[in-house]
Amino acid sequence: MARPMTLFTGQWADLPFEEVARLAGEWGFDGLEIACWGDHLDPFLAASDDAYVQDRLDILKRNGLEVFAIANHLTGQAVCDDPIDERHRDILPEQVWGDGDAEGVRQRAAEAMKATARAAARLGAGTVTGFTGSSIWKAVAMFPPASPGMIERGYQDFTDRWNPILDVFDEEGVRFALEVHPSEIAYDYWTAKRTLEAIGHREAFGLNFDPSHFIWQDLDPVMFLQDFADKIFHVHVKESVRQLNGRNGRLGSHLPWADPRRGWDFVTAGHGDVNWEPIFRTLNAIGYQGPTSVEWEDAGMDRLIGAPQSLALVKELARIAPPAAAFDAAFSSSR
Repeated sequence: MARPMTLFTGQWADLPFEEVARLAGEWGFDGLEIACWGDHLDPFLAASDDAYVQDRLDILKRNGLEVFAIANHLTGQAVCDDPIDERHRDILPEQVWGDGDAEGVRQRAAEAMKATARAAARLGAGTVTGFTGSSIWKAVAMFPPASPGMIERGYQDFTDRWNPILDVFDEEGVRFALEVHPSEIAYDYWTAKRTLEAIGHREAFGLNFDPSHFIWQDLDPVMFLQDFADKIFHVHVKESVRQLNGRNGRLGSHLPWADPRRGWDFVTAGHGDVNWEPIFRTLNAIGYQGPTSVEWEDAGMDRLIGAPQSLALVKELARIAPPAAAFDAAFSSSR
């Protein structure tokens, strides 16, 4: 079975869901990774309202699409984050933000993630992608010094908050795929390993592979796929480019996207420093059959150009498939 080619709607949530579905269908995507913001998907409604679920499915069907995953990065971020501040107020739905009390926000975010698992099951999507947040990302620079105890408490906080959420994922037969990403409990190779250990390698908890977050950190995407093969639940096709020239730094210098003074930036797939062919060959080798979901992020290119360009790249890469017979089978002298 060919891997589904999908469009992540997170960067399109300013458009009505029906319009994004129309565009994706016309471009030739197989389906969508539906974001739980804008008007694309309300997880609380989808968890409880049959008519709402049918409406989403009808929109997909009219445009020749399926749903393979839903995404709730914004709300998931608030489950573990410390501090909770104005950044969260800007991205969270009012139902989760409430009065802004930090612990209340975290608790409401956790309930929203449980609802997201129920919504995914009702839509027929087996995977939820998203973020977890982190109470210790603020200590990434290790100054003021962060004690081993502080770091350990951060992983314990993650497990205490996410285990009850994952219980609901288990009940619904849905998996959660954490996007390994700066500001999360897992943001590189070793923190991904420690996160999986902390959560006890639960079957419902895995990873969303997105090489755009590895390139500027000098991580090897292929090695990551090989070593975490059994935990790769979902794949984003997104790209970044390094612009390290002696002045530009890896941490971005608090500069906006597309500013040439940044040390790295997101660009449309095919326009950056990700070497896609070995990644797709490795996906074949590890037997990954899930979606390859185009996540368009490029402050220097219009999305109406970037998204179909990315899809064309994925279609070409999908042509890389194991042959029916090994090339050296022809050398055999047997008759």
